[in-house]
Amino acid sequence: MAVGEAELDDVSEIVIYAAGEIHSEWRDELRGYLEAVSVQAEVIGPQEQHDRSDSVGEDILGVQPNARYRDLIGARVNTLRTRVLMQRADLCVAFFGPKYKQWNTAADAGSAVAAGLPLVLVRADEHVHALKELDALATLTVDTLQQAAQAIAYIFE
Repeated sequence: MAVGEAELDDVSEIVIYAAGEIHSEWRDELRGYLEAVSVQAEVIGPQEQHDRSDSVGEDILGVQPNARYRDLIGARVNTLRTRVLMQRADLCVAFFGPKYKQWNTAADAGSAVAAGLPLVLVRADEHVHALKELDALATLTVDTLQQAAQAIAYIFE
């Protein structure tokens, strides 16, 4: 038995914080790839209901004086969620997709690195230059979600 083999056999499920835009179904795609390589994973992440994510601050604290404060208080509640869920995670997969602005993804990926959470960065060639500093900080950078799932599966071989 190799060093660490017993510990991996005892792991029944890995927890993955899935940082990235909330407008597409990429998390379901990741779950499918993980299932295909026999990885049992709980994929957690930001609030995926955009309206709820935007309104949560006012839902809790009441109407704010203007849009700036509405966004700020909502962001603070969402940051609370992110920090708590990241602390539960074993690793972070940060997906930079082709369509939407990715500021939240970059912030979450940076938070994962700062917290010492292993980071798998998923980005296409079009984002190589824009993400070069984050790429340098990531534990692993891949081009596709399928490659990310394969790398995660390798942990359990």
